Amino acid sequence: MTRIVAGTLGGRRLAAPPGEGTRPTSDRVREALFSSIDSMVDLDGARFADLYAGSGAVGLEALSRGAAHVLLVESDGRAARTIQVNLTTLRAEPAARLVVDRVATVLGRGPDGEPYDVVFADPPYAVTDEEIAETATALVGGGWLAPDALVIFERSSRSGPPPQVEGVTSVRSRRYGETTLWYGRRS
Repeated sequence: MTRIVAGTLGGRRLAAPPGEGTRPTSDRVREALFSSIDSMVDLDGARFADLYAGSGAVGLEALSRGAAHVLLVESDGRAARTIQVNLTTLRAEPAARLVVDRVATVLGRGPDGEPYDVVFADPPYAVTDEEIAETATALVGGGWLAPDALVIFERSSRSGPPPQVEGVTSVRSRRYGETTLWYGRRS
C-alpha cells in the first residue's frame, strides 16, 4: 500500500498502477527524500515537477507538504489513469496537474508558467545515461529551473551517478538499499 507520508494529506492511501511497469518510490525513501528536500528548499508555495510520475506519490507528497503547484508527467496510460484517480480522490486539482505524454516531449514544449523550484525524476532503471543527460539538459536549457532549483534523480544503486550536465551542480547522493537519490542544484 502506498500512502502520503506527511502534511495536510498525511496518511491518505494512494492507488498504485497495476502490473510491473512502474516501480513506486517506497514510503521510506519518500520520507527520506522529503527530509532532504526540506533541508535544502522551502516547499511552502514552491513549484514542483514529478517526471515519470508513476502513481504520482512523490508529487502528491510535495503538494501535501505545501507546494503550491505540482506538475505530474507520465506517458504510460495505465499509470496516468491511476494518477487521475489519486488526483480525484485527494481533490488535488487544480494545484496538481497531470500531463500524459513522454517527458522529452513535455520538456521540449517548455514550462507551463514560472520555472520550477524542485524537479524530481524517477525514470525507469532501463533508461540510459544519455537519456538522463538529455532530460537534465532540457531542464536547464528549456527554462524549467528557477535559480538555485533542486534537481533530483532516483536511480538504481547499481547504476552510477547521472551524467554531469552544464548548469546543474551535483550536491550529494543518498543510498537506500536498491535505490539511490542524486541531488543537484541549478548553477
